[in-house]
Amino acid sequence: MENKKQQRKGFVFKPYEAPSQSHFEKLFDIFKELITHTSGDFDEAIDWLRELDKEYGLTTPEYTIENFIEDLKTKGYIREEIRPDGKGGMGITAKTERAIRQSALEQIFGNIKRSGSGQHKSKSPGIGDEHTGDFRSYQFGDALDKVSMTESLRNAQINNGIDNFKLTEDDLVIEETMHKSQMSTVLMIDISHSMILYGEDRITPAKKVAMALAELIITRYPKDTLDILVFGNDAWAIKIKDLPYLNVGPYHTNTVAGLQLAMDLLRRKRNTNKQIFMITDGKPSCLRLPDGTYYKDSNGLNPHITNKCYAMAQQARKLHIPITTFMIARDRYLMQFVQEFTQANQGKAFYTGLKGLGEMIFEDYETNRKKRIKG
Repeated sequence: MENKKQQRKGFVFKPYEAPSQSHFEKLFDIFKELITHTSGDFDEAIDWLRELDKEYGLTTPEYTIENFIEDLKTKGYIREEIRPDGKGGMGITAKTERAIRQSALEQIFGNIKRSGSGQHKSKSPGIGDEHTGDFRSYQFGDALDKVSMTESLRNAQINNGIDNFKLTEDDLVIEETMHKSQMSTVLMIDISHSMILYGEDRITPAKKVAMALAELIITRYPKDTLDILVFGNDAWAIKIKDLPYLNVGPYHTNTVAGLQLAMDLLRRKRNTNKQIFMITDGKPSCLRLPDGTYYKDSNGLNPHITNKCYAMAQQARKLHIPITTFMIARDRYLMQFVQEFTQANQGKAFYTGLKGLGEMIFEDYETNRKKRIKG
């Protein structure tokens, strides 16, 4: 018996083994990445999957790409649909759209656990439901359910002793809690042509961030609101389910139109906490004039256009709407524009590569703009 007990002591070390995945799960993980890159084009994603299979041997004789496609149908991830050109084909379903958002959430915010109805901390303590660990003396009007009985009884024992024990108002201690507030957020995504210039795909990571943020709010902050808009020559709102299909166009960058729409959306919200996230990689280069025509200038920073942007930033500041700009560029003159824009709004700006973009958006969202974020 003693020998058996001794055998159970200590730790057993063995090489790391990745979680077991079925053939379908392995291919599905790759498929979700490809369908995001192809903006929802099923046929193109499958063509890429076949090419990857040739190069890396992803399938086996027992489980082929055709078996995978059949499983996608059976599991409800794809369906037959009629395309705008009148031809039939396969398209992804809402179940796949959700799976893509969940995958983006795991990639970008993977270290965050879900909670039932999370909220945002406010800057001041008071009546709330999140304990801070700080205590203060009882004041007339404090709710009785906020009294810390453990600390209060401890005070009574210290002040009056055990033999003459009594609990007085002076012994009562209140545990501080934090207000929790709802947040209305507008996420602006630049879909101008520069997002795919020079052979660099910037729109796919931007889409992933948007999808991850959307899924984060749905699952962790269900009482919050999120509106998503895209801006090129003009700006228009899109639905969360449209994110996987988002693509760039032959557009200039009408930042003013995006900000106008963002503030219009936020004006309709009852929440007092409002904010704008703007993901862009290019300078503002376009304005829509009152007669419906466009004023465009792609050469450097045009003062007529940038001054309109600064005015919009100041207007947002007056409405207490901070703007956090995530600049996917390092050009000196672009950084100068963002610095002046941020100063006009008293918001935040991050000059970042795509790798750290999602983490910074999450940190800023979670802490309600109170923490300095490092890329």
